[in-house]
Amino acid sequence: MIILLMFPLLERLQGGEAGERRLARLLAETFVTDIDDSLREMGVGDLSVPKKVKRAAQALGERCLAYRRAAAASEPVHALAHEIGATVPGLDRHPEGAEALARMTLASLAALRAVPAESLHVALAEPPEGLLPGGAA
Repeated sequence: MIILLMFPLLERLQGGEAGERRLARLLAETFVTDIDDSLREMGVGDLSVPKKVKRAAQALGERCLAYRRAAAASEPVHALAHEIGATVPGLDRHPEGAEALARMTLASLAALRAVPAESLHVALAEPPEGLLPGGAA
């Protein structure tokens, strides 16, 4: 689910100028670092953490590529719902949930594509008060 929620922003940033592509890379790196930190906090052994982090990083790339292809399909809602159903546990048995998530994801992507690059830079550099846990900005 985390990758699905990250996809619209990553897709928007990767389709932009050099500064936006840099932000996409930083977002992906933050995801990988967070996975590493979370695994260690859960007590996963130091020797297996790198392998699990590598799998998570590969999943990010593979799923974003699959979601990108689906979003560009002639019937994007159907194609994306199929991909979501195949990658989000439990949704293979609930196609209506996968379709709802596909519509939400495509709407988010369309909304983000309409946001000017300058606004994205400001929003990502200075998140609104209370957006992040603990009041941190």
